[in-house]
Amino acid sequence: MQARELKISGAFEFTPSVFPDDRGMFVAPYQEAAFTEAVGHPMKIAQTNHSVSKRGVVRGVHYADTPPGQAKYVHCPRGRMIDIVVDLRVGSPTFGEWDAMELSEGLFNSVYLPEGVGHALMALEDDTVASYLCSEGFNPKAEHGIHPLSMDLPFPSGITPVLSPKDASAPTFEEARDAGLLPSYDDCVAWYAKLRA
Repeated sequence: MQARELKISGAFEFTPSVFPDDRGMFVAPYQEAAFTEAVGHPMKIAQTNHSVSKRGVVRGVHYADTPPGQAKYVHCPRGRMIDIVVDLRVGSPTFGEWDAMELSEGLFNSVYLPEGVGHALMALEDDTVASYLCSEGFNPKAEHGIHPLSMDLPFPSGITPVLSPKDASAPTFEEARDAGLLPSYDDCVAWYAKLRA
């Protein structure tokens, strides 16, 4: 398993070894030892999510109040998608910046984003599946969104974005920032230290 830290501190891309044979292939998209070595603590898994999306569907930008927040480990077992990590932590050196990569059934890579960081994806093919490991269960009172088209994210120009009504009515990045709705970087860093302790 190879780990690469992204531009957004605390976020990583993980790429496992693949073992093909005449029966097919085997791959382990999540490996606790490699994860813990890269991130500095094991991932608590409280819930798994599974979404299927048509081409052009955008999910996000989603984030949760931190602490405890909701860390995610995202894998694409079918299809292709652009996965985007957005630094929403007020006071972070990379506040407002993003990093993106393609996840696919051919690459077998995954993205980890820590608590307090925003997440968005766009399906590049019909029937694209996203599989998430989540550190906390669903808590609607603590979960928030930012309109995904308000941040100049790297969605392909040839694909029309398809948003849910909830994502389409979410505040812009500037509105969320000005209303004090975004996580504090200091609070997030303190939470990460608690997880490593």
